[in-house]
Amino acid sequence: MDIFLRNIDPVAMQKIDELAKEQKMSRQRFLQEQFELLAFFDEQIAREKRLESIIEQDLQLMNQCATKMEKMNDILCEMIGDVED
Repeated sequence: MDIFLRNIDPVAMQKIDELAKEQKMSRQRFLQEQFELLAFFDEQIAREKRLESIIEQDLQLMNQCATKMEKMNDILCEMIGDVED
């Protein structure tokens, strides 16, 4: 699909050209990638938030498991008479 834009600020266009040159691509290709990124930006942010939530839940569960394992270790040490002071 083609998009035609008019009346773009010359300073903005110069900055776009500089960014495209830094990435060794044409203005056309640079703008195409930027439009595609923009189209999926909200979706990507939502995915990142879901992932962060999952990671936080996993960390909480791992901490709970570590606490339970420490308690079990203490109980086992007491049962076999190997109490650490």
